[in-house]
Amino acid sequence: MRILLFLATNLAVMVLVSIVFNLLGLQGILAANGVDLNLGALLVMCAVFGFGGSLISLFLSKWMAKRGTGTYVIEQPRNRDEEWLVNTVRELAGEAGIGMPEVGIFPSQAANAFATGWNRNSALVAVSAGLLQRFRPEEVRAVMAHEIGHVANGDMVTLTMIQGVVNTFVMFLARIIGHTVDRVVFKTERGYGLGYYAVTIVAELMLGFLASMIVFWFSRWREYRADAAGAGLTTPGHMMAALQRLQQEQGLPQDLPGEMTAFGISEQLKQGISGLFRSHPPLEDRIRALQAA
Repeated sequence: MRILLFLATNLAVMVLVSIVFNLLGLQGILAANGVDLNLGALLVMCAVFGFGGSLISLFLSKWMAKRGTGTYVIEQPRNRDEEWLVNTVRELAGEAGIGMPEVGIFPSQAANAFATGWNRNSALVAVSAGLLQRFRPEEVRAVMAHEIGHVANGDMVTLTMIQGVVNTFVMFLARIIGHTVDRVVFKTERGYGLGYYAVTIVAELMLGFLASMIVFWFSRWREYRADAAGAGLTTPGHMMAALQRLQQEQGLPQDLPGEMTAFGISEQLKQGISGLFRSHPPLEDRIRALQAA
């Protein structure tokens, strides 16, 4: 169903852009100024590359996460802690109605955990060694419930779809800008001149920077949903206690690689306008949301 939604979203983007261009008469305006650009073909190409890159990242997410964090996947528990962790995840997955995910531990003393995977029935959830050692059992259970909530909500797939839409629009608009400047300003009549490539690259960087705020906004919003799911699978009190414990350890360095930050339970706090590019809302806001629920 999520793959069908993904494809439907892709088609809807292409149809919407085509309708907007026709209603505003932009196709005729561009043609009148000598901008001989096939918008339909360009949009299809951008959608293929934009969504294709996101899909490839999604399908490789577990492999990249294991390599990027050095996660050890528990196939046969070696001690009581590992056995407890596997049994806890199995219970939570059963309550959430998803398949048993792979369970792992990554070597970091920072308190963190993450979930990833292309399928809610074939995911990976992992916790840092430091969190497992220092947090109380009910807090660890709440953290794992939060990650199971991400999997059950299909957050990885949804984030991929949103990133695909963003990629498509950025590539599409950047090439229109580059093409227009090359034809109108640099007066290139056939093929593409240096101006097209230079302007397209600059436009893609600027549009990508602005569009990433949409992706980060969704990432912050899904944290509230995962917290609510974690509270439902355990108790609101245990989920708040886990977040408060993370709050106490906020000054410690976070060891998740950059590409995995959005999938962790915690992130270093950023202030000011940089907060728009934060993958997680402030922990105090997440705690208040649970208290108000």
